[in-house]
Amino acid sequence: MVMKCMMTIMIIAMHFSVGYSEHSWQPAISFKTNTTEYWLNRRVLLCSIWIISAATMAGILIHWYEGSTSTEESGEEAREKAASVSLKDETWKPCLKEIHPAWLLIYRALAFFLLLTLLIITVSFKGSLMFCYYTQWTFLSVTVYFGIGSLLSIYGCCGLLRNVDNDRSSSTRVEAGNITRHSDKRGFHRIAGFWGYALQIIFQMNAGAVMLTDLVFWLVIVPFLVTEDYSFDFIVIGTHSVNAIFVLGEAALNSLKFPWFRISYFILWSVTYIIFQWILHASVTIWWPYPFLDLTSPLSPMWYFVVGMLHIPCFAIFSLIMKSKHIVLSKLFPQSYMNTIW
Repeated sequence: MVMKCMMTIMIIAMHFSVGYSEHSWQPAISFKTNTTEYWLNRRVLLCSIWIISAATMAGILIHWYEGSTSTEESGEEAREKAASVSLKDETWKPCLKEIHPAWLLIYRALAFFLLLTLLIITVSFKGSLMFCYYTQWTFLSVTVYFGIGSLLSIYGCCGLLRNVDNDRSSSTRVEAGNITRHSDKRGFHRIAGFWGYALQIIFQMNAGAVMLTDLVFWLVIVPFLVTEDYSFDFIVIGTHSVNAIFVLGEAALNSLKFPWFRISYFILWSVTYIIFQWILHASVTIWWPYPFLDLTSPLSPMWYFVVGMLHIPCFAIFSLIMKSKHIVLSKLFPQSYMNTIW
């Protein structure tokens, strides 16, 4: 059944991507990038300052907030640090108690399967050079998120079944006239381990990255490509829409926190991508995947600064979505909503 679904999706993708090679848009190479002349100038220096500054501030925030809350701290600082603490059950439980964790598992597994299928199709038809694009980096990261999320949901559901079985068996035991229960429910309320924190961090990183890629693509790049008679195929539309749909659906279902300081990981994700592009272009002469990354333009420092500042509203949009969910569900389902720290 799974193979049949995958074959159907691939046939549809082939139908919609026939004209890709004839109508694709690719930026022209304006200057040889693997020369010292290209890199030793004030434009590159200014862009380097923006990148180093952003990475440094992100590192400071992570160092300051990731950790346990000190008893001497109070107010917003203590609240933000408390919000950084992830619990085991938050990684696999939905935000409403009436929703069985199995539904979140099914959603994550379905999202992982569809995203992985589309990723395989993209690489098959367009080659590994697609990973020169920030969009594909983000798409891969979202796929990894749902893969990890599916495994943690399986772990949580299995643990839930074990607890139910223990409760049933222990309810028949009587010791000193009292019913004894041996199920260790506290284990699921302990601090999350490495994979739990990885899920939380990747979720927030992807939230900002998906907003950035999809908003820039549909509001900035698409209007330009329309004037160039670019042919939008199934793969291009899918990779710039499906990721956002699944991430928004995940946000509606899960009970993960969304503290603001984790914009740092989003920033470091983008910084890593830029460093990768700089190393690649310093090694070989190749087209820039996005025109605003080209360092030959006198306005390149301004473009780097503007795109860097776009990270704030993109992350804020998703944070507002999570806040709205928190307010609405806490009012509509006060007894059922799994309240999180903000």
